[in-house]
Amino acid sequence: MKTPAGFFACSAWLLLQAAPTLATEPASDLERSVTLMARIGFCNQPAFSPDGQTIAFASNMSGQPQIWKVAAAGGWPEAVTAFDDPVSGFTWSPDGAWIAFSLAPGGGLNEQVYLMRPDGTEVRMITGGGKENNRLGPWSRDGKLLTLGSNRRTPAAIDAYVYDLAGGKLRMVCENRGIGGFVDVSHDGRYALLQRVVSRGDNNLYRVELSTGREVLVTPHEPPGSFSGVLAPDGNSVYLVSNKDRDLRALARVRLSAAGEAGPFETLLARDDAELDGLTLDDAGKALALVWNVAGKSEIAFYDLGKQRQTPGPQLPAELAGGVEFSKDGRLLALTLSGSTHPADIWVYDLKKQTLRQLTQSPHAGVDMTQLVVPELVRYRAHDGLELSGWVYRPRQGKPPYPMVLSFHGGPEGQERPGFSSNYQALLGQGIAVFAPNVRGSSGFGKKFVNLDNGALRFDGIKDIKASVDYIVGAGVADPRRLGIMGGSYGGYMVMAGLTEYPDLFAAGANLFGVVNFATFFAHTEPWMAAISTIEYGDPATQADLLRQLSPIHKVDRVVAPTIVLHGANDTNVPVVEAEQVVENLKRRGVPVDYVLFPDEGHGWRKTPNRIRSTVAITQWFDRYLVREQAQR
Repeated sequence: MKTPAGFFACSAWLLLQAAPTLATEPASDLERSVTLMARIGFCNQPAFSPDGQTIAFASNMSGQPQIWKVAAAGGWPEAVTAFDDPVSGFTWSPDGAWIAFSLAPGGGLNEQVYLMRPDGTEVRMITGGGKENNRLGPWSRDGKLLTLGSNRRTPAAIDAYVYDLAGGKLRMVCENRGIGGFVDVSHDGRYALLQRVVSRGDNNLYRVELSTGREVLVTPHEPPGSFSGVLAPDGNSVYLVSNKDRDLRALARVRLSAAGEAGPFETLLARDDAELDGLTLDDAGKALALVWNVAGKSEIAFYDLGKQRQTPGPQLPAELAGGVEFSKDGRLLALTLSGSTHPADIWVYDLKKQTLRQLTQSPHAGVDMTQLVVPELVRYRAHDGLELSGWVYRPRQGKPPYPMVLSFHGGPEGQERPGFSSNYQALLGQGIAVFAPNVRGSSGFGKKFVNLDNGALRFDGIKDIKASVDYIVGAGVADPRRLGIMGGSYGGYMVMAGLTEYPDLFAAGANLFGVVNFATFFAHTEPWMAAISTIEYGDPATQADLLRQLSPIHKVDRVVAPTIVLHGANDTNVPVVEAEQVVENLKRRGVPVDYVLFPDEGHGWRKTPNRIRSTVAITQWFDRYLVREQAQR
């Protein structure tokens, strides 16, 4: 049983880098080297078979995410699925009979849930298809019930359902407003743990009796509050990642009485220097595996619930850890490790022997991994004195001040961390530095910091763009005449905010599926997404003027920097109308613009040919406008 590191974790760019190339090489050589880099694969989402002998995992080795299997002791991986659309998630039934998985048609959000045998046979869809949005949940311990979320009742909400394998029917257990779904089931199948998102950055957990739908609120709090958790095997305690009455997320517990009443919060473990990212409970209910976020890097630890004592986990060979899962006997721990110089791969930790070994080897043909660049963490001040931080990537060739691209993460509740990015490493290969800031509104720095850009406070978040430029130029790292800006999703919003508010700062931009007009965003995004976004951005019913002021489209006539816009045609999170507004305006005014539309993608790129096309296009764009054209002046 495990919890995710965060509810909005943005879609990570699991892309890497090739051997560096000279900035003066022909474009064909640039394209060739970047293509090798973007082909580097990933392996993640490990899941033990019930007997612990096999680990299923997700990998894009075939060109897009599919399900694979490998012996837990090591061996040659075997493909289980080979669909035309990407597999977005899966879970193995506790009785070993089935694997449930979700498939994303065209990469969109209208994911459908399927069942299949562990060898990939007897595939059948159990959701309604079409535009229906579905989310895969956990199994009951006996393998008779599968939980999932769906907006089949109304497009404005994702409700919580159970699927009865014997009867072949879906039954709604809980209605939700916005997003909700089951995250765990007690061993006896009586209770499930339900999470409901009140708004972005604020959610609640409930213990639900599956037979009756009776709910008990586990996390009463003064908003905002962030909670994830797991049930104890008997369903009478909940172990939590919680920031109730505190700034940094910590380990907590809530016990429930025989009458079903939730008791007080008990803080079991907290750190002043780190936030708890996630936790996983072993099958016996005796130990927790914890993942701490320490200034953006991961640390693994174990917590003995009987002794109430934490012990350190293994030293990690890469910066980031996730996807943690115990084998049923509690002897092994599977996890995904990745980092700035390591592809995402599955590793196995033997708790008794205290040995960590790599199970998968993500391919990186033609790429010298020793030439990947490790970033440096820096801290600096915003216009109002708030401390900000970011990761500086310096190219191996050339001397400062470098041409540089500022990259802004999505979310906005995401966090820039030192993971793989083909875009970053490709730019570095062309002698272009990268600065990836964590401006206000980013997660990982406490509850106060992540809410500092809500509503009208977003104007301060936009000012952090200039503060980031001022810092990196003042530090002598970046050449002020050769600055670019890029980002995806909310990062794309920051790109357009930067190009409109500070048009003289940037020589080029790359907007990947970013919001530019909050009026059209709220009108065309998924209704459940709109329902949870009003506190973060503003309510279109009551704050239309604020949303207009915050929308870059109303200042897009100020953009003078050449801009490349990339978007997925099937994106229902940030609909393609957002891209079209920018492209139309820039074309009409004669500003250099390139528009790359992916007909078979949604919110981000999952297929390898599309990831290659995107990374090559972005690298060529900044190489042209920050390096080649500047050199001719």
